[in-house]
Amino acid sequence: MLTLCSFLQSVYQFFRIFTTKVFSVSKRMYRSSAVLMTGTFLVAVMAFTSAGFSGGGRNALTAYAETPSQDPELQEESEEKTEEIVMLTEANVPFRLTDSESLRDGQLLVGNTLAKRILEEQEVREVQKTAVKEAKEEIRQMEEERARIAAEEAAIREEEERNRKAAEAVRSSAIVKFSDQDYDVLKRIVQAEAGICDIRGKILVANVILNRVKSKHFPNNITDVVYERSQFSPVYDGSINTCKVTQETIDAVNRALTGEDYSQGALYFMNRGRSRSSNVSWFDGRLTFLFQHERHEFFR
Repeated sequence: MLTLCSFLQSVYQFFRIFTTKVFSVSKRMYRSSAVLMTGTFLVAVMAFTSAGFSGGGRNALTAYAETPSQDPELQEESEEKTEEIVMLTEANVPFRLTDSESLRDGQLLVGNTLAKRILEEQEVREVQKTAVKEAKEEIRQMEEERARIAAEEAAIREEEERNRKAAEAVRSSAIVKFSDQDYDVLKRIVQAEAGICDIRGKILVANVILNRVKSKHFPNNITDVVYERSQFSPVYDGSINTCKVTQETIDAVNRALTGEDYSQGALYFMNRGRSRSSNVSWFDGRLTFLFQHERHEFFR
């Protein structure tokens, strides 16, 4: 559009100059100028039709500039005008190219921005999927832990109920009377004294405690027999209060309470390897040795 306007402006200037000059030139010059104008317009129309405004205008100007003229002054002015239009036309070409490059750069920028946004959204979705997966795994582990704890608690309750019923059965047929405290103390002293022994060794320790309860030389209940001064080492070293009673120890105590007895009436027992020499001498000098089971020696 700029090229066309420039070209029309050039034609107008040329026509004005020609009109001004025509009154001072001869008829022959006037005719030559008329022919020149007609030829120029024909060339311009043909050029615009075949190559468009930009190329056509430039071709027309080129044809006009190459057409010989008999007036040097008019030819010089026309050449100057032609050069100006050509410069404007050539200046418009990089401007349009720059517009195309800017559009392409803008499209690339938009494309890169969209691609970056898509990648960011994918990363966010991956993070969310990972978080959901971890949360599900944590919930699953928590549920398994709750189920495990519930199963353990149920097993403990079941064992306690079984032991309670067994204790009631033992109480009804026990060889000595005992309270709940007596029952707990007997289980603990057997565990503390014979925890590493087999079940027969545990029954033997319980037999000695019960033999003392039945003897007139010792207190008449389990708790007092066990806590009598200087009788059982787990009492004064405190292990009777910290030991964990096993099911085997409970079974051994129940069997001893209901009359299972391997003690031969023993009232004392000793672990020679763990006893002080003064105690060993007292046992050997004053008591009657009966038998030995594992590391325990039994006396009366």
